[in-house]
Amino acid sequence: MRPFSGEVTPALDAQVAEAWMSVLGQADAIADDICLSLLEKDVEVYERTGPEFQVDVRSSTRDHIRRGIEAMAGVDNATHGTAELWRETGRRRARQGIPMEMVLNAYTLGTRVLWEALLAQGARDNIEEQVLLVAGQQVWSALDVQNAVFIEAYRRESVRLHRRDLQRQQSTLDALVEGRGADPGFAQEARDALGIGAEMAVACVVAPYDGSLDEPLIAPTDPLERIGIISHWHVRGGVSFGLLAGELPRDCGLVDLLLPLARGRVAVASAPEGVAGFATAFQLAARATDTVAVGEPCVVAVSQRLPEVLLAGSPEVAALVLRETLAPILAQPPHVAETLRQTLAALLEHDGSAKHAAEALYCHRNTVIYRAKQIEELTGRSLSDPRDKLLLSLGLLAQGR
Repeated sequence: MRPFSGEVTPALDAQVAEAWMSVLGQADAIADDICLSLLEKDVEVYERTGPEFQVDVRSSTRDHIRRGIEAMAGVDNATHGTAELWRETGRRRARQGIPMEMVLNAYTLGTRVLWEALLAQGARDNIEEQVLLVAGQQVWSALDVQNAVFIEAYRRESVRLHRRDLQRQQSTLDALVEGRGADPGFAQEARDALGIGAEMAVACVVAPYDGSLDEPLIAPTDPLERIGIISHWHVRGGVSFGLLAGELPRDCGLVDLLLPLARGRVAVASAPEGVAGFATAFQLAARATDTVAVGEPCVVAVSQRLPEVLLAGSPEVAALVLRETLAPILAQPPHVAETLRQTLAALLEHDGSAKHAAEALYCHRNTVIYRAKQIEELTGRSLSDPRDKLLLSLGLLAQGR
C-alpha cells in the first residue's frame, strides 16, 4: 500500500483507533499464530530452552499484541505500559541468554501478522483505505520505537550481567588464592562460577606490576581461548594473576605460549589438585617471580626453578645457606671474591672438571686447580662431595638473589 500523505484529522484519528479496536478481540488468537510461526522458525532454540520458555514466549506475545493494539487505539495509559513491557522483555531475554537478533526478528514477524490481521478485518468491515494507510504507518513506526526501547534495555541488562559475572569471578579468584578451594563445596561453586569442569587441569599465572609497566602480560585471554584454554584474570595486591583451565600443555609449553605476551616478570605453576591446590600454585608462582631480575620480559615455570623458589620462600634459610657456604669467599677483597665466585660457578657447571672450567674461564687448568683449593680451604666444603656441591650451588643461588 502507498504511504498516506494527507492530514490526519481528529476524525480520521478516531477512525484509525476504531479500526484497531475491531481486532482487539482477536489479540490472543493473533498472538498464538505468531507463536506457532516462531516455533517453526526457531525450533532448535525452543527445543534447547525447554517448555518453560515456550510458555513465557506465549504469555509475553499475548501481552505485546494486546497492549500494542490498545496503545494504537489510544486507550488511556496503554502507551506507557507498552513501553515498560518492551523494556522488561529486553531485560528478561538478556537474562535468559536469548540472542537479540532472534527477538528483533520475532518483533518484525509479529508486526507483519498483526498488520495482516487488521487488513483482513478491514476487508470484512469495509474500512476505508486511508484509515488503513494511517494504521499501517502507525504500526510500522511503533515497531521502530519498540526495537529501540528493547535494544537499549537488552544492552543495559547485558552490561549489568557481565559486570555481575565479572565481580563474581573475581571474588571467586580471591577466595581461591586465600585457600578456600580446599573446601569441596566451595570448590564446586568456584568451578560453576568460572565455567570449568572437575576433570580439567588447572594452572596459575602470576605477573607482578613492576612500576613503569602498564601491563606485565598483554591481553592473554584471546590467544589462550583460541587454543581451547579457559582463563580468568584478576589483580590483587599489585599482582596480576590468572587461573588457566582445560587441556593444558606441560609447564614449558605454557611458558612458550605466554612469552610473546610478556612485558615483565611472569611465572607459571601447575595445580595438580585443581582448584583445591590453586592457593599453593599462586604462592609458588609468586615466589618464582621474585627469583627473576626486574627489567626484562621473562616467563618461567616453577618446576624449572625449584631451588630458587625454595630459597625465595624462606629468606632465613637463604641467609643461612649463604653464611655456611660463600660468606668466607665474599669476605675477601672484591676482585679476589669475584674471581673465586666465577671459578666455583664454572666448576659446578662442569661437574668439577678443572679442564672444562678452565676453557670456560679462558685460563690455565692449573690456575683453576689452585683456585679450587682456595675455595675448599675458605669454605670448608669439598668439591668432590655431592652434598657440599649441592650446598655450594644453593649458596651461589642465594648470593644471586
